[in-house]
Amino acid sequence: MIDVVTDLTEDALLGGQLLLKQKRSGHRAGHDAILLAAATEAREGDRVVDLGTGVGTAGLALARRVAGLKLCLVEINPELAELARVNAAANAIDADVIVLDVTADPRVFAAHGLMPDSADRLLMNPPFNDPSRHRGSPDQARQAAHVATEETLHAWVHAARRILRSNGVLTLIWRADGLAEVLAALSRGFGSLSVLPIHGDAEKPAIRVLVRAVKGGRAPLRLLPGLMLNDGSRLPKKEVRNILEGRAVLPLAEP
Repeated sequence: MIDVVTDLTEDALLGGQLLLKQKRSGHRAGHDAILLAAATEAREGDRVVDLGTGVGTAGLALARRVAGLKLCLVEINPELAELARVNAAANAIDADVIVLDVTADPRVFAAHGLMPDSADRLLMNPPFNDPSRHRGSPDQARQAAHVATEETLHAWVHAARRILRSNGVLTLIWRADGLAEVLAALSRGFGSLSVLPIHGDAEKPAIRVLVRAVKGGRAPLRLLPGLMLNDGSRLPKKEVRNILEGRAVLPLAEP
């Protein structure tokens, strides 16, 4: 539990449609989680799992857009998981919140109700910073939330592959210069990949990639036109504002 109220902020996302309590310091909700939700296709009745949910940002943003989901939020940090519970309740969103290490044994997943072949959609924002190029934070929780080891992505994709049913869909966000790692991790068991590069502005390389993959999919890879977050004045483009405020979705989420 979070004992000191002053350690928390309450922030409005999706243009005020989603209110989140989160710790003032450490890993905080940002554009990555909102873009991930906007890239995830879902329908009423789908069982959706958000791995590494933090305070619930991506999963709750998706549930705000698509009513009637069977939502499961998975987080290793008990304090963040408690905030995810608080945030789900405060936003009147029904969600199961599980404290669980994504790299845990399959029997541990099953004990928490995450059986093999049981989810329709899975979204995840794994730690993705390269430890050789990322200055470590003295805050261990922040460090764990941001920095990946060589095995991080493979372990998370392996968990997703096990949980998803056949033809279930995985959506993930990763740093753009690690796209080769993503493709390698998805090469076993996933196909029908769609990749959306995210650029800070049009004159610079992509900073993120959003990837949609289908368990057992066989269609060729699609590389979509990049999304430019800012216009020439470095202000968010109208298209991006609509996405961040919940009025539009990304092409990966379109049927």
